[in-house]
Amino acid sequence: MRRAERGDFGKGGLPPFARTTMPRMADEGLSIARYYKGWDAYQRQLVTAFTPLESAHLKLQAAPTLWSIGMLGNHIVATRAWWFHFWMKEGGDELADFAEWDEGEAMAERSAAEIVRGLEATWGLIASRLSAWTAADLAKQFQRPVPNDAGKRPKRSRQWIIWHVLEHDLHHGGEVSFSLGMHGLAGIDL
Repeated sequence: MRRAERGDFGKGGLPPFARTTMPRMADEGLSIARYYKGWDAYQRQLVTAFTPLESAHLKLQAAPTLWSIGMLGNHIVATRAWWFHFWMKEGGDELADFAEWDEGEAMAERSAAEIVRGLEATWGLIASRLSAWTAADLAKQFQRPVPNDAGKRPKRSRQWIIWHVLEHDLHHGGEVSFSLGMHGLAGIDL
């Protein structure tokens, strides 16, 4: 029987490739930011996509029943603030205003500069928290701050919330990029 089949990998208990190339979550005291590397680059790409847009560009839609490019940007900002500020109680009161950005008439009226400001402010909070939290912090549970449509206040772990906000950025950022591209404008450059 070979060593690998027995699970006998010697010092460290891991095969050689895992000891040298794979970060280990067992390093409880280390920041989790390294596990979310790449999200920062996506944030820069979102900012780059929104920065040159004019008011008319922000009103463009992929279809009449879908949100405009500007509304999608507002929604990304609002969702980040909702989960990080209201659910996890991170950031100051200035974050509370961002959580309302995907509601009301202002959602369709904000300029690209305002959307970029919102993206940068909410990203600043996310990046600072990813740098501060460790693997041990991921299991902490948070309860929904207000009841949902079903009258429930479910709990979610910090790990779940971070992943959800990341997947949300990717999903709606993809919609932004698709909408820009179908109108002949530069989308997110992956």
